Amino acid sequence: MDVISPIDGSILTTMAKGTAEDMDAAIAASRAAFEDGRWSAMAPAQRKRIMHKWADLIEANALELAVLGVRDNGTEIGMAINAEPRSAAATIRYYAEAIDKIYGEIAPTPDGILGLVHKEPVGVVGAIIPWNFPLMIGAWKLGPALATGNSVVVKPAETASLSLLRLVELAHEAGLPDGVLNIVTGEGTVVGEAMGLSMDVDVLVFTGSGGVGRRLMEYSARSNMKRVYLELGGKSPNVVFADAPNLDQAALVTAMGIFRNSGQVCVAGARLLVEDGIHDDFVAAVIKQAKSLKVGDPLDLGNQIGAVNSARQLDQNLSLVETALSEGGEVLIGGSKILAETGGFYMSPTVVSNVKASDALFQKEVFGPVLTVTAFKDEAEATRLANATDYGLAAGVWTSNLSRAHKMTRAIRAGVVHVNTYGGPDVTVPMGGMKQSGNGVDKSMHALEKYVELKTAWMAL
Repeated sequence: MDVISPIDGSILTTMAKGTAEDMDAAIAASRAAFEDGRWSAMAPAQRKRIMHKWADLIEANALELAVLGVRDNGTEIGMAINAEPRSAAATIRYYAEAIDKIYGEIAPTPDGILGLVHKEPVGVVGAIIPWNFPLMIGAWKLGPALATGNSVVVKPAETASLSLLRLVELAHEAGLPDGVLNIVTGEGTVVGEAMGLSMDVDVLVFTGSGGVGRRLMEYSARSNMKRVYLELGGKSPNVVFADAPNLDQAALVTAMGIFRNSGQVCVAGARLLVEDGIHDDFVAAVIKQAKSLKVGDPLDLGNQIGAVNSARQLDQNLSLVETALSEGGEVLIGGSKILAETGGFYMSPTVVSNVKASDALFQKEVFGPVLTVTAFKDEAEATRLANATDYGLAAGVWTSNLSRAHKMTRAIRAGVVHVNTYGGPDVTVPMGGMKQSGNGVDKSMHALEKYVELKTAWMAL
């Protein structure tokens, strides 16, 4: 398969177009590795050393990994270096440290009975990774899955496989036994489907679109009823009240919360909800910030915003802006393709006002640098608007009122609610969605629960 760089539209390299048979072979290798215990039965301290060595190698090769990813998916290098290899290394280290701290339980039982609860690896984990942050999100899944003793097969996105291929190479350089971690590149409709329909994958984890997530659940029902954990994106509200502690700072964070990585962030604050009294001034402040952002070659340190991942994604973004105009929205800035002379895929930061809750742009995830603006009168209307989509991944609330902050955090149906900030939660806290944003969580110790079986031993003494 040709690998098209979004920086200039050129063919960067080629990679293997995997078949269903390739995926079956990778799954069989993972199953064999799990069953013979080369990793699952390895002493926890030894597994921990290997995962720490892996993190060391990720850090040592951080610049290579970041540049490889940027050339593949277009994320600006200033963001990529921290969000991708450095984040991945920190995540692998976090779960390495958890390996020898995962305890079973002793149940309270009658005299003469011993009740034990064992935590055992599930077996073979299939992980389908998206293109926007392949290393960060990949580590969210590989870290806990491997820490608990499982074998894993990775299917990267067609438009961002290169950095994950290198990440898996580094795992083997660190001493991970052969067969424990395998990666198969190719089309989702071929190798992804083979993974979903496999009778030998015990848990499937996926980050991506709702449509694909539904298919994976169908594949589970058609095969071995494997557990399926999904993170399906969002249309996250960013709610700004007139009593926000620093409106200039809120405007800056609001702009970066939607425009960084060209809006290709699952938790992006795509819906700006602003209290009536400050609506015009605050929107003007956001537009000022948007105008100050330099879009261009993501490997140029002077640019704050890089490229859209693909020509297809760019066309989809522009189409949704056109739809918004037909529904009465007003484009205040942007809304167009730029830098066409480079051959790459670039879009100007876009702000669309007068967007109603019933509009397509309010409801649909764009996954591009497009911010909608909607005014509200009070807390009740802000809550209603915040919850007025099928998604529930993330949200933001800006206020100096502590009571309001707590009430809004409770009232908004989202897995992550930011207060007086947007973005930045680290691996110590869970990341997951409500409603049609998915099930299960990545990050934190809670992520380990997806990759273990609970086994009860009930013993008469």
